[in-house]
Amino acid sequence: MTRTFVITGGTDGIGAAVARALYSRGDHAGVIGTDPSKGDRLLREAADSPGTASFARADLSSVAENRRIIRELTEKHPELDGLVLCARFFQTRRKVTPEGFEHNFALFYLSRFLLSHGMIGALAKGDRPVIINVAGPGQDIPIDWADLQNENYDGVRAMFATGRYNDLLGVDFARRHGDGPVRYVLFQPGPTSTSFAGEFDAPTARFVEQQKATAKPATEVVPPIAGLLDAPPAEPLSAFGTHARIGIRDDLFSPAAAARLAAITEQLLGSG
Repeated sequence: MTRTFVITGGTDGIGAAVARALYSRGDHAGVIGTDPSKGDRLLREAADSPGTASFARADLSSVAENRRIIRELTEKHPELDGLVLCARFFQTRRKVTPEGFEHNFALFYLSRFLLSHGMIGALAKGDRPVIINVAGPGQDIPIDWADLQNENYDGVRAMFATGRYNDLLGVDFARRHGDGPVRYVLFQPGPTSTSFAGEFDAPTARFVEQQKATAKPATEVVPPIAGLLDAPPAEPLSAFGTHARIGIRDDLFSPAAAARLAAITEQLLGSG
């Protein structure tokens, strides 16, 4: 039976590697990205494979674009088996979207919040449905509740702090939807040679090149992600590295903090 999965950031790095693995084995990979030429390349590759692929162009740093793509994809695929969240774009300097959100906060967190909750109806109809949030769970970065959108900006800290928000997104998602069939998995790929999409100053660019030289290829991350798509854990929320579980019962996964962040997020989205 063909299963249907949606992958954000699906034209590069881990997302593209997952998409290729899925259509190569006979499934459908619905890829979301910003570059139509990369999307076309994947579609050409998929044409010679046992499965299929589709490409949807969207700027997921935009709340309106997230809402549009949720409507379009759930109309096209009323039943989904999985959602893999990979889209991220590093910014050395702080950038604000036209809707008024800090770009890293918008793309790396708000988009994943919107897609996770917005696709729940279609996912609940799928076969063993699961959301895999590739965000690097368990980083011990304190949350500055007075500066969630990184006014006091440091690109690396902003990236790790926003990863913490995704941990709390998983906690709150499980609280809301844990009685249903959809499982939420936080995934830490470790150092991986992806596209390293972003805008870098010179020192950061040199560091990125060093990382590319030593990191494992994205294809090595595919087997554990595919395994989680095929056999999601029984628990409503879980976290994994490439080879082992990550504990989610310490203060980094506080239900009170998760509820606080969710309330602030809904307030921001309501006014956005």
